[in-house]
Amino acid sequence: MPRFSVIVPAYKVQAYLHECLESVLSQSFTDLELIAVDDRSPDACGEIIDEFAARDPRVRALHLPENAGLGGARNAGIALARGDYLLFLDSDDTLTPGALRAVADRLKDTGEPDVLVYDHATVFWTGETERGRFAEHLTERGPAPFRLEDRPGLLRVLMVAWNKAYRREFVERTGLTFPPGYYEDTPWTYPALLTAGSIATLDRVCVHYRRRRVGNILSTTSRRHFDVLDQYDRLFAFLDGRPELAHWRPVLFRRMVDHLTTVFTRPDRLPRGSRGEFLRRARAHYRRYRTPGAPVPLRSRLRHGLVRLGLHRTYRTLQAAVVLRGRARGLAARLTRVLWAACLQAHYRIQLCLPLRADRAVFAAYWGRGHGCSPGALESAFRTLAPQVRTAWIAHPEHQHTVPPGTRALRPGTAAYWTALARSTYLVNNVNFDRRLVKRPGQVFVQTQHGTPLKHMGLDLQERPAAARDMDFAELLRGVDKWDYVLSANRHTTLTWERVYPGSYTTLEYGSPRNDVFQRATAADVARLREELGIPRDTVAVLYAPTHRDHRRTQRAGIDLERLLDRLGPRFVILARAHYGQPVDLPADGRIIDVGGHPSVESLCLASDVLVTDYSSIMFDYADLDRPIVIHAADWEAYEAARGTYFDVRAFPPGEVARTEDELADIFTTGRWHGSRAARSRAAFRERFCPYGDGHAAERVVRRIVLGETDLPPVVPLAERRPVPSAVTAVPASARPALATVPQPSGPRVTSH
Repeated sequence: MPRFSVIVPAYKVQAYLHECLESVLSQSFTDLELIAVDDRSPDACGEIIDEFAARDPRVRALHLPENAGLGGARNAGIALARGDYLLFLDSDDTLTPGALRAVADRLKDTGEPDVLVYDHATVFWTGETERGRFAEHLTERGPAPFRLEDRPGLLRVLMVAWNKAYRREFVERTGLTFPPGYYEDTPWTYPALLTAGSIATLDRVCVHYRRRRVGNILSTTSRRHFDVLDQYDRLFAFLDGRPELAHWRPVLFRRMVDHLTTVFTRPDRLPRGSRGEFLRRARAHYRRYRTPGAPVPLRSRLRHGLVRLGLHRTYRTLQAAVVLRGRARGLAARLTRVLWAACLQAHYRIQLCLPLRADRAVFAAYWGRGHGCSPGALESAFRTLAPQVRTAWIAHPEHQHTVPPGTRALRPGTAAYWTALARSTYLVNNVNFDRRLVKRPGQVFVQTQHGTPLKHMGLDLQERPAAARDMDFAELLRGVDKWDYVLSANRHTTLTWERVYPGSYTTLEYGSPRNDVFQRATAADVARLREELGIPRDTVAVLYAPTHRDHRRTQRAGIDLERLLDRLGPRFVILARAHYGQPVDLPADGRIIDVGGHPSVESLCLASDVLVTDYSSIMFDYADLDRPIVIHAADWEAYEAARGTYFDVRAFPPGEVARTEDELADIFTTGRWHGSRAARSRAAFRERFCPYGDGHAAERVVRRIVLGETDLPPVVPLAERRPVPSAVTAVPASARPALATVPQPSGPRVTSH
C-alpha cells in the first residue's frame, strides 16, 4: 500500500499536464501512486495520461465515460485510492521539488494527523511568484498535532483541497465527498478541518498554483459562479446535522459573506446583467444563515452591508466614491513626492556649490544592501589605515543594522544622502551610484566591481538581448565616465573591463578586497561561523551557489539536493545559496541549510569545505581559499548561447567537472572532489586568476588612493600563502571522517517513511 495517493483530474489542460504529472513522478519520495483522471477531456489529456501510465507503473489511468466536473473526477480518484494519505493536485499546477518528502517527514513527526495543511505559491503567467498571504498561520512552532479549536486562525489559509494531505481512513470514516459545480472545495475543506481529530501544519511551499492568462475558472465569466450559493447551502446543512459544531456557525457565516462579496465585486466573474440577481440571492443567504458572534472588521462592514441589504446600486455608487477618493489621495501623494524630490534636488545643487570635504568617504554595495563585498573591506581599511577620513555607508533601512559602529549609516534618497554624495571626496561602490550623481572635480570614484567575469558583461551584452533585456548602454557609459579607479583581481579581468567598460579610468590590478578575509581568518573564526549556521561537527559542508539563468523566466534549483544527499550519506550537509534576488524553493531537509538570505558570502565560503557551482563568479573568489571546487555544467550550451562566456570553464576548470547529476554524485562518492587531479586543476586556475589574493588588496588600494604611497606591500607568492583551512582539513588526518570512499548505494533506491 503506497504512502500517498496523488489524485489529478484533467480536463482541457493538455498544454500543462506533462509538467504537472512530471512534478509528481520526479519527487525524491517515491512511495506513491498517481491517479490521473481523464474527465472526458476533448483534447489530448487522455492520451498524455496513457503515455505516463505506460512508462511508470505508479500511474493509474482512469477515463470517465462522461464529464463529471472537478468534484466528480476527484471522487472517482478517491474511490480507486489505496494510499495512507490523499493529496489533490489540479492538472495545471505542480508539486515543488522535495514536497512529498517534506510532507512525509512532517506527518511522521506529528503522529500521523488526520489533516496536514501546507503552503502554496501562486505562479502568474508573467513568471512572477507570490507566496500565500496567510503563511504565518502555518508555523510549526507549538504543539502538534492539534485541533482546529486550538488554532482557529488556520481557517484564514486558502480553503482549497490541494494544499492539504488527508488521511484516507479519516476521509472514509467522515464520508467526505466533493459536490458538483464550481467552488466544490468549500463543502469539502471546512468539514474536513472542523471534524479532524488531529491537524498539523507544514510551513513550506509544496504546490505551485498556476494563474493562467486565460482558462482559470476563477477568471472565467459565467453564471456558474452562482454555484457558490449552493455550496454554502451544503456547508450549513452539514453543520445542521452536527450540533457539536454549532459554535463554528458565526465564523463560517462571516466567511460566507466575505466569499459572496468577493464573487460579486470581482469584475470578471458574473455576466453583465446578472449581478442584481446574484445579490438578491446572496441577501437571502445572509438572512437564512445569519449567526451573530463573529465581529466584522471595519474595512469589511461596507461589503457585509451590501449583502445584508442587497443595495446593488448604492454599493456601486459608494464604490465609485471610494475609487475617486483613492485616486485623489494617490494624486496628492504623487504631487507630494514630486515636490519633495524637487526639494532634495535643490538641496543637492546647493551642496554641490560648497567645498569638498577631504576627510569624508561614502560607500555602498549592491544598490543599497548592507555592509559587505569589496566596498565593505575598503571601508574597514579606511578606518584602520586612514582614520582621519570619516566614513558613511548607504543602505536601505532593512540593511542598516549591518553598518559597523563608527560608520555613519545613510538612507538612500534623504537630504543627508545627497549631502554625502555632493561633498565627500571619496566615493566607493561595486555598482554605480544614483544616475543623477554629478561627479565633481576633486572627487575620487573607486569602482570595485563584484567578481571576476566568466559571463559577458558591459558592452558585450549588446549582442545578447536575452541577457541585456532593457539595458541602456548610453547610460552605462555615462556611468563609466564617472569612474576614476577600477579594481581588478587578475589580468583577465583587467583586459575584459577595459574593453567592455571603455573609459579614462585607471585600473588597479591589486586583487579583490573582499577576499582578504580568507588569508586573515583563523580556525576559530571558521568554527564560530559553522556553529552560527548550524553545521554539525565532523560533517562536510558543501556550499551550493548556482548563478542566474537569463534564458529562464523563473529560477529553480538545478540539482535535486535531497537525492544528492541520499547518495552522499550522513557526513555531508549542503549550504544552499540561490543567486541574489532569485529565491528558489528548497526541500525541507535538516541537512539542507538555506543561506540565501545570509548577508556575507565570504562567511559562507569560510564555513564550507567545498564549493559546487555552475557558472557563478564565486568560483574565482573561492579559489583564493584554495579549497575544492566542483563545477556542475549540465546546461552549458544553453547558458553560453543566452549569456555568452569568456572561456569554456569545462576546458579550464578549478576542479572536477560534472555534466549530469549522477556524475556530480559520483565525483563525491569516489573522493575525486578533493583528489590529486582536482588539486592540479585548482592550482592552474589559481595561478591564472588569483595572482594577488594574498590578503592585502584593500591595504594596497587605500595606501595608493588615500595616502598617496607608491611603495606598496609586495604580493605574497601563491606558494607562500596560507589561507585558513576548512574545518575538515584542519582536523588531523587520523581524526577525520573517511571522505575519499563514501560507499555508493547498490540496488534500487528505497525511500523510507
